Amino acid sequence: MAKRVFFSFHYQDVIDFRANVVRNHWLTKPDRKDAGFFDASIWEKAKRTSPLALKRLINGELQGTTVTTVLIGSGTYARRWVRYEIIKSMEKGNQILGVHINGIKDKNQRTRRLGPNPFACLGYKYSDDGKKLHVYELKNGKWVQYQDLAPYTLKTVAPPPKRGKFYKLSSDYKIYDWVKDDGYSSFAKWVE
Repeated sequence: MAKRVFFSFHYQDVIDFRANVVRNHWLTKPDRKDAGFFDASIWEKAKRTSPLALKRLINGELQGTTVTTVLIGSGTYARRWVRYEIIKSMEKGNQILGVHINGIKDKNQRTRRLGPNPFACLGYKYSDDGKKLHVYELKNGKWVQYQDLAPYTLKTVAPPPKRGKFYKLSSDYKIYDWVKDDGYSSFAKWVE
């Protein structure tokens, strides 16, 4: 059954056409269900939108989704709103995965080296009682408390061995390469 997927990406990768290749690959499939997803992402809004309005927009677009796919280009890891989309997806309980897209030719037929892993720049720590999750981000080489979302209450209390410990998201979420891992044929399996 096709999932409703939220795509998180740096808008530069839309301008370069890399993000579009992934988001629109279903157009060349005989049946949209063959792609394994329905796109629920949003396009970057006007730069004058307030942070609160952007959060509300992202939160609204995440509703009804079960999977968040982070399209990883050169600058994705550093984008504030990509980080927020990842953290909100965690809080919501979405399946999360990353897809490297720099191997896709851009509008000028060029490829790039793989971009840094955005999951390596985000981390979390369970509270000592296991009821809350505190989120951190890597800034200037130091782990600092994430400011765009307060610690949140977990639906299930963390087991005692995990309480009070810090984890990077990179240890939790898979990353694929659109070109090397044949995303065109494999994406539906990745989001299952």
